[in-house]
Amino acid sequence: MTADKYDVFRALHRPGDPLRLANAWDVASARVVEQAGAAAVATTSAGVAWSLGAKDGNVLDRDRAVDLVARVVAAVSVPVTADIEGGFADDAAGVAETVRLVIAAGAAGINLEDSDRSGAAPQLTVVEAARRFAAARAAAGDGLFVNARVDTFFHGGTVADALARARAYVDAGADGVFVPGTADPAVITELVAAVGAPLNILVGPGSPTVAELAELGVARVSLGSSVAEAAYAVVRRAAEELQAKGTYTAVEGGLAYGDVNALLP
Repeated sequence: MTADKYDVFRALHRPGDPLRLANAWDVASARVVEQAGAAAVATTSAGVAWSLGAKDGNVLDRDRAVDLVARVVAAVSVPVTADIEGGFADDAAGVAETVRLVIAAGAAGINLEDSDRSGAAPQLTVVEAARRFAAARAAAGDGLFVNARVDTFFHGGTVADALARARAYVDAGADGVFVPGTADPAVITELVAAVGAPLNILVGPGSPTVAELAELGVARVSLGSSVAEAAYAVVRRAAEELQAKGTYTAVEGGLAYGDVNALLP
């Protein structure tokens, strides 16, 4: 990826023509996503943590997370955006250090969330979260795309709460806003109109289609951890079928060994 990776990635966020991200969790899954024609690769913090033997939620060691980002960046030719959870840090200074490390690893963007899932409070105060986004912006300079994840709907908050947070994070320097937890077209329309930055929506079964989200003005759609969850579901079905029935139908339709092997150097 050349020095213009930041501009390339930023330009992919077009309201009405959303960037489509099927989140990866290791080099092989990132290569599969790229081979499918994706314009960029996004990591999923949950999938990355699980693949490295840790729970999701700011538990994974920062160095291991950054190492995975570097491996993915080296393996693909498209821009990579890294999910860095809450920044793998306890304060704004620590978030800034994480951002510097992720930039050194070659990422073109980050997701940074406003939940502190490792502590007693599930969601940071707006002031503390905005402080962390400002630190990320300062560490990133003008290049790295900072996507601010607003977890309000996961904690029973209202649309007004989500908008207040989103605006504060954009004012602090976020380039885009990620609001998971809603598939309601009316809510999405309100968010698009009022956030003041490219809107990212988490999608999955039951969500509006990409075409429908495009009509609402969404600029980015993400599958999040659901791809990794689906992959682990195949493992469970195959293992249970093998133990209970002694048959193997759960692994039908898998990628061929040679095709997967050819994805890697």
